[in-house]
Amino acid sequence: MKNHWDKYIQKWKLDNIPVKELSTFEDLLLEWNEKINITRITSPEDVEVKHFLDSLSIFSLSELAEVKTMIDIGTGGGFPGIPAKLYRKDLKVTLVDSLNKRIKFLDEVIRELDLKEMETIHGRAEELGRDVKYRERFDLCVSRAVANLRTLSEYCLPFVKPGKYFLAMKGSDYKEEIEAGKEAITILGGEIIRTEEILLPGDILHSLILIKKVKKTPKKYPRAGGKPKKDPL
Repeated sequence: MKNHWDKYIQKWKLDNIPVKELSTFEDLLLEWNEKINITRITSPEDVEVKHFLDSLSIFSLSELAEVKTMIDIGTGGGFPGIPAKLYRKDLKVTLVDSLNKRIKFLDEVIRELDLKEMETIHGRAEELGRDVKYRERFDLCVSRAVANLRTLSEYCLPFVKPGKYFLAMKGSDYKEEIEAGKEAITILGGEIIRTEEILLPGDILHSLILIKKVKKTPKKYPRAGGKPKKDPL
């Protein structure tokens, strides 16, 4: 699996890639995908690059070395949460998705790989973000391609402890999203501190937008009733 990743892994200064565990995860993903729709990416090489390598790219950010707790909003097939957990066994990871069939798949992956300090939640971010059990409890909230940055910030920043991070994983058109999302990020207590372009094999350009929580999110956010998506800040 790892050979065609080597130059990227070296560039990001990553080591001890969990190839065996990722291979098991890949087998489970492709097996379950024949029964339920988990991902549209189905070739092994595409899974390895567009899911696994893309997920591991978050550790190219030096700031993430300090995080101990992580919540993955709209995780889908477990990205980036499961590859992140496999790479950083010390991380406490929470996976959130609104589709129960995906949660059942993720629970199976967690059992098969015997992953500790990892939980799944079937729920919606705008509801969980108001729950004292989860609000401002995490060092890192991460989300990949769930919504535009204005909406995504309202979903994610309420989960982040002040002084810690929200990481939005985006495509190549991230600059427009940043410009449109600056005001919302400020309202919600965040500040963009770094953006990083990630070039994956096949010249696939992705981006990482790292936002620091500089003050508490006002209590009225996230708004309920689908408002973050229907009427973004």
